[in-house]
Amino acid sequence: MQKLNLDFEEEFLILGIDPGQRIGLSVFYYGQEIESSFHLSVENLVFHIIQILGGLRAKRKIIKIGNGNMEIAKKIVSMLNLNFCSSFELEFVDESKTSMKIKNFNQRGRRDMLSAKYISQRDGFRHSILPLSLTG
Repeated sequence: MQKLNLDFEEEFLILGIDPGQRIGLSVFYYGQEIESSFHLSVENLVFHIIQILGGLRAKRKIIKIGNGNMEIAKKIVSMLNLNFCSSFELEFVDESKTSMKIKNFNQRGRRDMLSAKYISQRDGFRHSILPLSLTG
């Protein structure tokens, strides 16, 4: 899509993150979901997010994190700020009613990935994060 330079969608890269024991990730680029995954460690997730943010060009890079586990959410943000050398926009969004309560539904992290998708479609208070290399 990027090479075709199509103008049918805004050039946004949106990442939805469901923080928790298993961390769900949903990635939207040009309005289409291009990835849905889950990660078992914050370090793994942050490394993967840095690859995505660095590998895809977009006018706006927006990371939306659910507010269900703020301890893990803040750890993700601080690690991203330390390791990613470019700016991005951050939103903490209300993640209530994003998890389906179905017995045996979370096989292979499906519930976490679906929650991350719902989080990516919600709005929260947005602010810009400047890398520490610029702010000192």
